[in-house]
This record gives sequence, C-alpha cells and structure tokens, in this order.
Amino acid sequence: MPLYEHTFLARQDVTQAQVEALMKEFQGVVEEGQGKITKQEYWGLKNLAFKIKKNRKAHYAFFNIEAPPAAVTEMERRMGINSDVIRFMTVRVEELETEPSIQMRKQDRDERGDRGDRGFGGGPGRGGPPRGGFGGGRDRDGGSTFRSRPPREGDSRPPRDGDRGPRPPRDGEAPRAPRPPRDSNTGSEE
Repeated sequence: MPLYEHTFLARQDVTQAQVEALMKEFQGVVEEGQGKITKQEYWGLKNLAFKIKKNRKAHYAFFNIEAPPAAVTEMERRMGINSDVIRFMTVRVEELETEPSIQMRKQDRDERGDRGDRGFGGGPGRGGPPRGGFGGGRDRDGGSTFRSRPPREGDSRPPRDGDRGPRPPRDGEAPRAPRPPRDSNTGSEE
C-alpha cells in the first residue's frame, strides 16, 4: 500500500481542541477508504512566512498515512471544502519515519531550555567568543581588533589608525593633489 506524509494548516483563530477534532475527522475519512494513519502529531500554533487568507499564524498538524490513493484524494477533497483548513500538502514517500518528526524534537529541545552552560562558546557572557558580526570590535585587552592597512607607494602622509589613505586614480583620471592640512582649532583649511 502507498505511504504518504501529510501536513495541513488550520486557521489561527480555531482552538487546539478544534484542530484535534479536525485530525480525528480526517483520520476517519482515511479509515473509510481502507487506509490507516500510523502517526499523528500536532505541532502547535506557529508563525507563517507570509499571510495566507488573512492569517499570520496557523495550527500545524502532521500525519503518516498508509492508504490507497483514493482515500488520500477524498481526504484532500474534504480539506479543500473545510473553511478551517487554509493549506495542506501530501507527499508520497518510500518509507515512513517511526520516530518523532523534527518539529516534535525541536519542541522537546525548546522545553529543556538554554544550553549556555556547555563551554564551547555561545556569545558574550556565556563563556565563549562573541558571535556574528565581522570579527571586529574590541579584543580581550580592550584595544581595537581592526587593523589599518600598510602604506602604499606614493602615499603623501603616514597612515593613521583606521585610515585607508588616498584613493588611487581611476583609468583616464588625473591623480589628485594632496589636501592642505587642517587647522586643529577651527577645523578649516589653512
């Protein structure tokens, strides 16, 4: 008998009990067609990537189905009629997974809490180097970790910390004359 994985999304304003009632209803449809649902999972109310029929969130439900194609087609037909179901997807698979799906394992991990006590990093204040960014900022001694580049040939002034120096001329462009020094008191050129 063919094997399927099926997921459907229910509107955000229905309750969890109503979603579980929908799951039982669709299980009955599959069983009427001489099939069976080997695993059911309610994944919860989750955010959607984009609005679907004016819903920003949806209740997710998952089935592992072992049924003839006609039973699955009838279940999908009834889901299309039901106003509480906003999306569904059925995928035929070679074999069904018996262990909990990745969504259920993710919920278990979220319930166990933060794993910041593990010593292999995790950001500032968690015993590890900072995460993300470009690797710049401050080093452990409080100094800047950004390094200025070495001077190029023809640079008219010594490089300052964080200074990139003058821009080289582009093709067909005359080289620029160096700027006169600024007066440190007024900020204007002398």
